[in-house]
Amino acid sequence: MSTDQLSPSPDKPVPGTRLISLAVASALLMEFIDSTALSTALPTLARAFSVDPIHLKLALTSYILALAVFTPASGWAAERFGARRVFMTAMVVFLTGSALCGLSRNLEALVASRILQGIGGAMMTPVARLIVVGSTPKDKLIRAMGWFTMPALIGPLIGPPLAGLVLSVADWPWIFYLNLPIGLLGMTAVMRFVPKSQPQEMGRFDTLGFLLSAVAISGLVVVAETAGLSLLPPWAQASILAVALGAGWLYLRAAKTQPKPILDLGLLKYRTFRASLLGGTLVRLGIGASPFLMPLLLQVALGWSPLKASAVTLGTGVGVLIARPFAAAGLKRFGFRTSLAVFVTLTALFTAAPGFFTLATPMAVMTGALFLGGFCRSNQFIAANTIAYADVPQAKVASASTLSAVAQQVGLAMGVSFGGLMLHLARGHGAHLTPDRFTLPFAAIGVVTLLALPVYLRLDRDAGAEISGRVRAKETLSQREREGPAT
Repeated sequence: MSTDQLSPSPDKPVPGTRLISLAVASALLMEFIDSTALSTALPTLARAFSVDPIHLKLALTSYILALAVFTPASGWAAERFGARRVFMTAMVVFLTGSALCGLSRNLEALVASRILQGIGGAMMTPVARLIVVGSTPKDKLIRAMGWFTMPALIGPLIGPPLAGLVLSVADWPWIFYLNLPIGLLGMTAVMRFVPKSQPQEMGRFDTLGFLLSAVAISGLVVVAETAGLSLLPPWAQASILAVALGAGWLYLRAAKTQPKPILDLGLLKYRTFRASLLGGTLVRLGIGASPFLMPLLLQVALGWSPLKASAVTLGTGVGVLIARPFAAAGLKRFGFRTSLAVFVTLTALFTAAPGFFTLATPMAVMTGALFLGGFCRSNQFIAANTIAYADVPQAKVASASTLSAVAQQVGLAMGVSFGGLMLHLARGHGAHLTPDRFTLPFAAIGVVTLLALPVYLRLDRDAGAEISGRVRAKETLSQREREGPAT
């Protein structure tokens, strides 16, 4: 989507990029609060629905799967019908799904409602990113993305304690009902500050590509979700995997004949985008299991209440929030490659750390480890998400945003499935979830996170220097060296 497509009507002044970023970010806040609050409530839901806590990962992966399947249509819909209109419609769908989640009385109904939420989120988050990126000059992109990603900072900070408080004074459906006032406020902000975008004459929607990609993504996630849990017979898993791989192969062939494929894999020719996509997917594959594993560790294995557990996990949100002011300065001083390499290594270490928590571990130590993990994770994601657009032409920003969003969701869904499988293997048959059973899952996701390090080290030393400000800093330093000391 080009900047022109986001131009407002003539009788309406153009708001600053900060107001646009904050408007869509305020609407997205409920999505992040919802995700973190639900994670805190997983043990409570397991008791309410009388199901194995490990099976509650379906409530997480069903939502993420819907995001991954329907996100590819978001770019085309935003250009065809207007970004703001699509964004507002997505908000309505998400709020409807939230209300239905609160009304659910079994796991199957909750999963179906989460899928509806995911359809709304699929059209909400990527389109919001398009609005911000498409209306912001590249030299201001870091600051604009900082405001836009603010919900990712505040959500983990507010979500766990809010869920813990709600569960201590009310029933679990109120975790979902709280989305309604937040969403309505967000919609009001979008109507006030985000300019109308003009619908564009688009070519035919890549229906075949959408269906093939949906089958491929769904099949892979279903196989990962059911692996090792005896939910499906081996022949069924093998059949689903074969269909998924076949659909993926057919998509690769069909995409070559499409002028605008729904997932433009040709964007992988840009080195910075390729590194961001691959490295970010590996990191999400690793850390994606943390929101699923942590509540089970603290509330089931350690026997804590939701409110007490949320007080510890609050450390992650604080670390993420504190990291924000340091990110731009760090990128300017050290560059993208060094920052990514350092912070992904630290992220891997702190991601694995909770696997060694025991009943004797002081709460201060747990909170400190999660704080440092959130700090490092935030720095890593700010750098990875920003460098993705360093070399992508403005005309391909929409396609890049769509492909990036799909890869993110697939990584998170596979991460939850991987963490659940590791916990199932560590628990054994019929065994209780004791703290020592979590060592293997957390260590495994830490190792997977570290696999992104070689990807980032392959970047050029000055990759993304134009948007990090490192080029200007170097030019200023060189000029001072030429001028010599002041006389």
